[in-house]
Amino acid sequence: MRTSIYIHVLLGVLGLLLGTAQAQNAWIVGQSAPLTGGNAAFGNDIRDGALAYFKQVNAQGGVAGAPIELLTLDDQNQRKTAGENTTKLLQTRGLVALFGYASATLSLDAMPQAEKAGVLFFAPFSGANPVRKPSAVVHTLRASYGDELEKMLAFWTGLGMKEVVVVHYDDEVGNQNFGVVRDYLARQGKTPKAFSLERNGRIDDARFNQLIALKPEVIINTVLSGPAAEITKRLVAQGLFVPMSSLSFVGAQQYIDAAGDAAAGVSISQVVPNTAASLPVVRECAQLLKDAGVSKPMNSTHLEGCIGAKVLTEAMRRSKRPGDARALLTALRNLGSYDTGGFTVSYAPDQNHGSKYVELGMVTRGGKLRN
Repeated sequence: MRTSIYIHVLLGVLGLLLGTAQAQNAWIVGQSAPLTGGNAAFGNDIRDGALAYFKQVNAQGGVAGAPIELLTLDDQNQRKTAGENTTKLLQTRGLVALFGYASATLSLDAMPQAEKAGVLFFAPFSGANPVRKPSAVVHTLRASYGDELEKMLAFWTGLGMKEVVVVHYDDEVGNQNFGVVRDYLARQGKTPKAFSLERNGRIDDARFNQLIALKPEVIINTVLSGPAAEITKRLVAQGLFVPMSSLSFVGAQQYIDAAGDAAAGVSISQVVPNTAASLPVVRECAQLLKDAGVSKPMNSTHLEGCIGAKVLTEAMRRSKRPGDARALLTALRNLGSYDTGGFTVSYAPDQNHGSKYVELGMVTRGGKLRN
């Protein structure tokens, strides 16, 4: 990974763990993300997208004369560790926000802590129900999983597909995702079948055969790139054609990298514009990532992290008070409509969720995601 980014994060984390006092004249933003483990590519891309934007803000003098510092702690995609990381971050002097947690599960133990502390919990990478419950501090950037699932289910049921199998995690968030599909199809007199997996588990021959025994006409995937890619590769290896759609949670590029050629034909919902779109914010973030030394092409995870950082920075500009968490929370809650450059979000005291944007993309034979 890029040396400059590693040094920046390492210095911040060392300062946190050693208990050194952070300068009040700085915007300290905390993040827990999977930098190692099974979902490391996703976590690193979230962080790098945000860091790229913050880097150019700091190069221009910061916000209100103060730099933005992103402190990222590794949770290895473990809920308990994410909660422990949050406790450490909230003890950091001058912390103004928690940002960019990689899933609803990783946010479950963090959100109550943020609410107790009165600290903004912004832009978790999830559209699941737990991050969309009424809250004084939790504000999302993206559309809900309900928005995503309704779009993909309308497409498949419109083609006459009836046997829908939902691959989901057997935990609080995963079961809620299945419930969204069940409730939607119930309105059409249909009943989906559930195929549950342990979080961080793998799919072996026996489990794959259990999935096929459900005779799916279409698979709705709500799990991460690893198991989703394994299902796809096994289907192709056995010469089976079963259409699959995945939530944005899969991480489009992470899934494409993991599935390889087998990914062709899979549809993935997107909650930010396509990275090939000719929009100002897409061009801006792509250039910032390049300037930050990120060598691989920008993917949708990078872009969402960059857009989230841009929105958070705008709230800082309106707050004008480095180190004041409550002032930043108030500024974000009253942000109103904000155009980031072709992607608009909107927040108000009674509106915690910035966007309902959803598009369906299809993976091409060349490994590209096209809308």
